[in-house]
Amino acid sequence: MKAVSAAIRILIIDDDAELCQLIADYLGPMGFQVTSEHDGIHGAERSLAEPWHAIILDVMMPGCDGFEVLRRIRAKTKVPVMMLTGRGEEVDRIVGLELGADDYLPKTFSSRELLARLRAVLRRTGWLAESAPPAPMQEIIVGPLRINPDSHAVILGAEALQLTPAEFGLLLSLAKAHGRVKTREQLIEEVADREWDVFDRAIDMHISSLRKKLGDDPKNPSFIKTVRGYGYQLMAPALR
Repeated sequence: MKAVSAAIRILIIDDDAELCQLIADYLGPMGFQVTSEHDGIHGAERSLAEPWHAIILDVMMPGCDGFEVLRRIRAKTKVPVMMLTGRGEEVDRIVGLELGADDYLPKTFSSRELLARLRAVLRRTGWLAESAPPAPMQEIIVGPLRINPDSHAVILGAEALQLTPAEFGLLLSLAKAHGRVKTREQLIEEVADREWDVFDRAIDMHISSLRKKLGDDPKNPSFIKTVRGYGYQLMAPALR
């Protein structure tokens, strides 16, 4: 069994910088230290220059594609590699697995599926102890609001809030974004898993209900701000 440090070091090699950031935002609070490279040549070099617990590797990249990067990685190391593809053809999966990929995930994946697959690969390849519990997520504090991702407890000031699973998921997703705006699509992806159509029609209702529980003025909210034409943003209320 290989020793695992407190933070599990993950390298993402993908030319989609936005996707890399989304994965980093999702995995970061769960004990993963995520680094990105956005082209195959530099990704292959970085994969061999530093120790990693796992590598997430895109197939479709300009210049040096994921298959060639995987060949270079497997020539030097057995680090777990999970491949991503936007195409998902069976032949791609077969080629990747024959070259030594440990798992294969189409880019329609949900964040939770990625996390589950990643943990399974780490356990299966011996880079994460089977009995090791998931790294606890740190409490997130936004002004007077405290969110515990593990217990699903939400405290506003001294008051415990009772949120539905959908409301908690939306609040946690917004809180993990550290003040950045989250699009509706990003929120649906993280909270609704694959039930996109149903959740899309209800997301504004969930946000409205969440605002009420946070004591937000719907006309001038302090916590959850609407960015028209884009999405939502969680901010700490201004001190008065």
